[in-house]
Amino acid sequence: MSFFQNNILLFIVLTVGITFILSTVFNSILLKFSQTLGIRQQQSSEKQIRWSPSARPSIGGISFFVIFLITFIILNFIDHRLPLNYSSLKIIGIFVVCTIAFLMGLADDAYNTKPLLKFIAQLVCGLILYFTGTKINIFSNEALNFGLTVFWVIGFMNSINMLDNMDGITTIVSIVILLFVVFLNSSLNLILSPVPILSLGILGSLLGFLIYNWHPAKMFMGDTGSQFLGAFLAVVGIDYCWNSFTLVNNAWFSVNPILMGFLSVALVFILPITDTITVSINRIKRGQSPFVGGKDHTTHHLFFKGVTEKRIAVLFCGIGLMGLSLALNQILNFQTSWLVVSIIFCAITFVSLYLNTIIKRK
Repeated sequence: MSFFQNNILLFIVLTVGITFILSTVFNSILLKFSQTLGIRQQQSSEKQIRWSPSARPSIGGISFFVIFLITFIILNFIDHRLPLNYSSLKIIGIFVVCTIAFLMGLADDAYNTKPLLKFIAQLVCGLILYFTGTKINIFSNEALNFGLTVFWVIGFMNSINMLDNMDGITTIVSIVILLFVVFLNSSLNLILSPVPILSLGILGSLLGFLIYNWHPAKMFMGDTGSQFLGAFLAVVGIDYCWNSFTLVNNAWFSVNPILMGFLSVALVFILPITDTITVSINRIKRGQSPFVGGKDHTTHHLFFKGVTEKRIAVLFCGIGLMGLSLALNQILNFQTSWLVVSIIFCAITFVSLYLNTIIKRK
């Protein structure tokens, strides 16, 4: 691995390139032989809440997990040569949680499981992550760290699942989040660590899947993909956003870890957080449960105003990249001006997308 330590860019390109090719081939095979897996649109209730007017197989998440396994196996062959900053228990915890999320999502795609069962699985994921070392550390009170960690994992797994409501949206948002992980760890010379390496593998798998998920989509990721991604992205959110104050030697960060944690999360995860909060507020105002599906997401309301699905995907990509850039500047080159700009950006993004959902369409 000493060769790759001196050629980080080559390592990144090879890892993403190989996993991209594997994802493209694997999804092509799945699409050919699994035309009905994960399709539940024969039921009228499903037709009412799903955006796409036509049924598509929900099999993309299988490729995510297979490539995750391949990357994890390779990681275990080379981990003794890496400058590791993760304990073995922490890595095992991440693996177990991602596996539970994948299996729970697979069961839901196949059998439409009860919401309570999904919640219990998500709760178990949060508990496992906390007790294996993947936890938020911004408070001096450990009970608050515990509560926020579990809430974040459960909330974000549901948030990513809710965001998967239009072709390519969740895929693009997840790609941007993983790009943040790659850029940040490359800048800090930590890319040859377990979670960044796993991030590179999943990034390649998402790029390959996007070929089939771009509008008009040939396949969906389903709960299999969204639950798996929700669990893994919750992990990177804890390590590189909530605990961003631990990454750099900055006195202001150490004094204000709570502010920096919340703001870093708001910037990198701006779109899933905004969509979830907006949908929850509007449904509660209407006397509905926030957890029942519907065509009332931020993406849907943009479409109602005349924005095409492809342009919505490009718009969300642009917003995500802006948040990524501000988060990187905030962490790597902190200045008070960046802090102000970041807060304004988050406020404008949220208010704009929220107001668009309450302005009546013609």
